[in-house]
Amino acid sequence: MAIVWIDIWDAQSSTKAKDLVNKCFNIRRFIATIRGANANPGVSQCKNCWRWGHSTFSYRTQGTKCIKCNGPHKSENHYEFGWCCKANTKANPPRLETKKDKPCPHTFKCSNCCGDHQADSTSCLFWKNQFNKEW
Repeated sequence: MAIVWIDIWDAQSSTKAKDLVNKCFNIRRFIATIRGANANPGVSQCKNCWRWGHSTFSYRTQGTKCIKCNGPHKSENHYEFGWCCKANTKANPPRLETKKDKPCPHTFKCSNCCGDHQADSTSCLFWKNQFNKEW
């Protein structure tokens, strides 16, 4: 006996996956039946502080963090309050503000691994290991 796990890329309604459940196919001289499995929810990521391990609903601290720069502001207010996109005439050299219709050209700061990407980036070690209980 062998168990094989297959991820199926599907619409939210799961129509492709539902069509495959209980279907049979041959692998050499063996008959295999596709069975449904419960989805592994993994580790949750808070949408307030963008840290892994707790949900947004269980977040007890007041205030939010920016997903881009880890600053003390909401992500949608990054251009107004983010240190990297806000104008600073006293900086050397002076920094101009980033326009809202342009993407933020600055290096991001992950709140989990301190890497140079957004906190929900697929290149983050925490994102890559969200389903790995041993990690």
